[in-house]
This record gives sequence, structure tokens and C-alpha cells, in this order.
Amino acid sequence: MRKSFLLLMAMCFTTLSFAEKNVTLHDVMYGGYWPQTYAAIKPMADGEHFARMSDDRSMILKGSFKNGEIVDTLFDAATARDFNQKRIDGYQFSPDESLILLQTKTKAIYRNSFTAEHYIYNRNNNKVEPLSANGAQQVPKFSPDGKMIAFVRDNNIHLVKLMFNNSESQVTTDGEYGKIINGIPDWVNEEEFMNNCSYDFSADSRVIAYIKYDESNVMMYDMPMYTTGSSTNMYDDFCKPYSFKYPVAGADNSKISVHSFDIKTKVTRKLDVNIPEEGYIPRIKFTQNPEMLAVLTLNRHQSIMEIQAVNPLSGVSKTILREESDTYLNEHVYAGIEFFEKHFVLHSERSGYNHLYLYTLNGDLVRPITKGEFEVMNFYGWDSKKNEFYYSSNEGSPLREAVYKVNAKGVKTKLTQGEGTNKAVFSNGMKYFINTFSNINTPHVVTTNNNKGVVIKTLIDNSSLKERLAEFDMPTKEFFTFKTSDGVELNGWMVKPHDFNAEKKYPVVMFQYSGPYSQQVKDNWYMGNYGNAMFESYMAGEGFIMVCVDGRGTGGRGTEFGKCTYLKIGQYEPGDQVETAKYLGTLPYVDKDNIGIWGWSFGGYNTIMSMSQNDAVFKAGVAVAAPTDWRFYDTVYTERYMRTPKENKEGYDTGSAIVNANKLNGHLLLVHGTADDNVHLRNMIRYIHALTQANKKFETALYTDSNHSIYYGNNTRFHLFERIAEFFKENLK
Repeated sequence: MRKSFLLLMAMCFTTLSFAEKNVTLHDVMYGGYWPQTYAAIKPMADGEHFARMSDDRSMILKGSFKNGEIVDTLFDAATARDFNQKRIDGYQFSPDESLILLQTKTKAIYRNSFTAEHYIYNRNNNKVEPLSANGAQQVPKFSPDGKMIAFVRDNNIHLVKLMFNNSESQVTTDGEYGKIINGIPDWVNEEEFMNNCSYDFSADSRVIAYIKYDESNVMMYDMPMYTTGSSTNMYDDFCKPYSFKYPVAGADNSKISVHSFDIKTKVTRKLDVNIPEEGYIPRIKFTQNPEMLAVLTLNRHQSIMEIQAVNPLSGVSKTILREESDTYLNEHVYAGIEFFEKHFVLHSERSGYNHLYLYTLNGDLVRPITKGEFEVMNFYGWDSKKNEFYYSSNEGSPLREAVYKVNAKGVKTKLTQGEGTNKAVFSNGMKYFINTFSNINTPHVVTTNNNKGVVIKTLIDNSSLKERLAEFDMPTKEFFTFKTSDGVELNGWMVKPHDFNAEKKYPVVMFQYSGPYSQQVKDNWYMGNYGNAMFESYMAGEGFIMVCVDGRGTGGRGTEFGKCTYLKIGQYEPGDQVETAKYLGTLPYVDKDNIGIWGWSFGGYNTIMSMSQNDAVFKAGVAVAAPTDWRFYDTVYTERYMRTPKENKEGYDTGSAIVNANKLNGHLLLVHGTADDNVHLRNMIRYIHALTQANKKFETALYTDSNHSIYYGNNTRFHLFERIAEFFKENLK
């Protein structure tokens, strides 16, 4: 009897302990609660198969779109001849797929750029050989005939001819750090045009066209490095600065030009491209016609884009399309353009929403492909034989994304049924696609599907992750909407403690980003911080309600909502966070006197600005890596939304956290990495000075040699999020 009683008590205790397991900060940072997905999926040429990396990145596997089965191993690091690496970081196929270019020893430079040591793997003899013995490479690319590989090293383009024992030669020779860059963008063009490659091969493999950036007159930024990994002595007498060119708003940009190199004759030509004064070239791309290089240009205000058809041998150019906006053109207009044999597909917001348009290569509009009061998110491809276009959009809700196809008559078919976020990788020929679905409560489900939307097989369901998370008392996650005092409807999500009691009063911490055309409130697994709001789950377990709201100026809701902040950054966004706090304060379970706010980058800026409004609704806030005056930020991003300081002085002053430092209310923690190449440390330092002169109290946290992401060092991220959590625990009683 006693033994049974003890066993029953043990079972009750075990059940009780199991049910009361809260998420810890260690779980958030080191628990590995990330969904399984397929890494680096690439459709193969036959239209029936796809390639992907194994989970440990040691192999490249070949899978069937038709049934989802793995049918072959295309590369295995353990068995490949003359290869001493245990894993790879990336890969690309030659056009006939007989060779695979392997990316190893990747070292980041900026956000999108990196160097790596690349190897050529021959599938026929299982042998690996280095692409170059002369140092690491950037942005390598196969020629269309598969006989050459180009890459960039030390600001110069190089060419390896595979048919001539991998002989290496230089295409350009004038590259010099801080002066001339060939084939890759400078810092600001890379960061703000989301591109790390500025060269391309012609379709007949005869010509390489490239952009040359002359950054000689661009401002140099010196960034001190204190304990860099390259230093052999951490007690050096002086820290070593890292210097690079960074143009702030209103300053000189790189001078740009487009050139072509004839591989056979070795003749280099400067092409006759009509570049607007102080303008940009966000993309160059060869069409399937080797005599037509598409050069996309922007004026400095980024309100006018031209597509110029340039002959790479004669240098003659002709404008085939001009796209204009009363405000600015968003990145997808030039980043999402796709060229076909006789047509191209363009993204445009001319209707007030982002939609797709079909043009001939001469620039004649054939017809709109999509239309309606919703946004196209991704264009996946065109089946020209059936005249069907494949894309994803947020039709029905700005929080969700589904995959569709539409034919020439406008008949639309929804291909995914899961309500949440769907992302597709289509086969060559558009016969199949691999879909990755998730929503706020469902981790990634990966399926293979046919082009009628029928699920063929589930490849990943993340059931093990769901079982692991079931061990915790996870909080409740839900969406909500409310109207501001101006009648603007805003969308948000809320994370409540698992033992939520509507009779209690809870402190609230609001997280937001709020930058132009960003979107934090979406129905997918990656809501919040650390996937499925794991940090928010930890904070909810500590007794907080966690909230996020997308204010005016954010994305997914058309240009009227998204572009209302034009020339007025910092004037609408903080007001909407104040309105959010006021709305939350009306809820019976919210302690309106204990509401905090935090954010990173633009979110850090908007945290400061929200705490500097006349309504002192925020008791505490954390601003991580925050811009504090847009005069300190780069040309491309800042001028896209604000024009130059000379043109818009009032807008810059009104939107300056430094100018408004005397208005700060509440407890503020400022956080910055000392090696932030994006939002420079001087943003924090200058703001500290302004707060000091205004006699405002604040706290700071600096992270040595960390960039904008604040990762440098094994314990840095844990320390940062622990500091954020403790700050709110201390200040929101």
C-alpha cells in the first residue's frame, strides 16, 4: 500500500514538474529550438529532380520532385578524392551539371559579401581541385557554356579556363582597396541594393560585362577594433582601425561606369550607358540574347528607373522602359525583374500595390499579370507553353502568403491551402514545387507538390520539434487589430503567460522594428525573437505580456500605408507605438503604468523616438544599434526615404533623436556594438552627449568588436538578451 502511494506521489510530482517547465534564457539561446528545413534547395535541369545539402552539410543529395525520395548522392565530402574539408558552406552546378563548385572556409565581409575558398568537383571522376591557388575568392560564376569560371579577388575580376588546365588570368588590373572596385559593389550599393555581384556573362560566353565603382572621393570611415581575432597580442599599445568607404546622406557616392571584356580578343570597352547624374546601377543582367545587356539605372532620389538595352560589343544603348514614382521605387522593382527569351516580367507599384507586368524585350507592355488590392510577394516563374505565371501574394490578409498560378485569361488558382506563410521552390519547367509552410503555431512543414497544388509527399513535419516544445508550458500567441485615434487600423500579435489570468494586471513589453516596408506581424513560425517568439516565451514565463504592432510605413498593405512616411521618417512611426500603448492600457489585464518598448536598428531608433513623444506612456525602453540622426546614415537608404539633408532639413531635424533628446521620458538602455559598420557607434556617442546636456538619465551597454548583429564572442548574445530581460524586470514593476 505504501509502495503504491509513493509511486502515485512520484507520478503526480513528475506530472506537476513536467507541466510547470518554463522556457529559460538558456533554452532560448542554446536549446536549438529551430525547425528542420531543407538547406540550399536547387532545381536541377531535367525538371524532375532537385539538389539539397544534407543537414550536416557534408553531402549534396539528389531528390525527386515527383515522390520526394532521395535517389542519389551527388557529392560526399567523406569519399571525394583530394578533398580535406568535412563540410561545405554552399554549392553551384555547371550548366550541364557535370561539375559542382563547392564553397568552403567562408569569411563574412559585410552583410551580403564574403570570401571563400572554392573547389571544383568533377562528378565523373569523384575528384576535387581548387578553383585557384592564389587566395580566396568572391562571387564565382560559371560561364553559360560551362568552360570558364569568373570570380573577384582584391577588387579585380579573374577568369579560370577549365579547358586549359584551369589557367587563371586577370580581366581587370586597376582594382585597389578604397579606390577602384570591379565586379562587386561598394559598401553602400551592397547593403542597400541587396546585391553582392556586379558582373555577368553573355549568353554565348563571349563577353563579361561588369560595373566599375570609383570610390576615391567617398568618405572614409575608421572603425577601431579592440581585440580582433587577427591580433596576436590582445595587449597591443593601440587598437587597430578597420577603414572603409561609407557615404553619409548628402555626401559623394562612388562614380560608376559599365564595361565589357571580350574574352577572345581581350578588348575592354566602356559602354555608352546613360547614367543619371549622381545616380545608381542596382543591377546589370544579360538577357538570353548575347547582344543585349540589361542595365538598370536609378536617379539619386530613386524615383525613376530605366532599363537600358546595351550592346556589349558596340557599346550602343537604348532605353526600353522607364518606371517612375512620386516618392520612391522599392527594391523589388529592380531586384525581382526576370528576363525570358522574348519577354521580361516586372514588379511595379503603379496601381498602389505591388503587381506583375509582362513586357516584350522592346519594352512594350503586353498586359498586367496580377491585379487587386493585395501585394505580390515573390515571382516564381513562367510556363511559356501554357502561358501560366507562378507567384505568391498576401491576397486575403497582409499577415499571410500563399502560392498561386494565373493564366493568360486571368484565371487564378491557389496552389497552397495552409493558412499562414508559404514559400516555394519550383522545378525547371514549373511542373512541381517544394513548399515550406508555417504559421504562428505550426513549425515548418515541407512538402513536394505538383503544379495543380496537390501535395505529393510530406518531406518534413517537424514533429520532433513539436514534441520538444510540448515539454514546456508555452504561452498563448494570438493576433489582434485595433484602430488608432486617427482611425488607422493596425495589426499586432500578443504573447500571454501560459497561466494567464484576466483578473490580474500584467506589465507589457512591446517589440517592434517599424522601418519602411518591413513587416514583423506575419503569420509564420519566425515571429518575434529566436524563432516562434522563444525570447518572448521566456519573458511571458517571467510574468510579462509581449506585444508587437506594425505601424504606418510598414509593408504588406500597399503604397498609401507604406509610403506615408516619405520625407517624414520618425513622425508617424513613434506615434503609432504610443497609440498601441494607450490601446493596451485600456485592456483590463494590462498595467498601463508599466509598459516598455524595445527594438533593434530602426526599431532601436523608433524606441527612442517613441519615448520622446509628448505622451509619456513608456516607463522603460531598450534601443539596440539605433540610428540617432539620419545625417549619420548612408546615402542610398536615407535619401530613398528622406532625400538629402540640404533638400529636407526640417524632416531631418524633426526625425532626429539627438534634436529631440530633451524630450526623452522613462528609463532608457542604449546598446551598441563597437564594430558596427552599418549604424556607426557615433550614433550612440552623439546621442549620449545630447542626453547629458539635457540632464537625462540613461544606461549603456557596449559589445566589443561586435557588428550590427552583435554576435562577436561565444557569450555575447546570451549576455545581451539577459541584459535586456533584466532591465525590464528592474524597471517594470
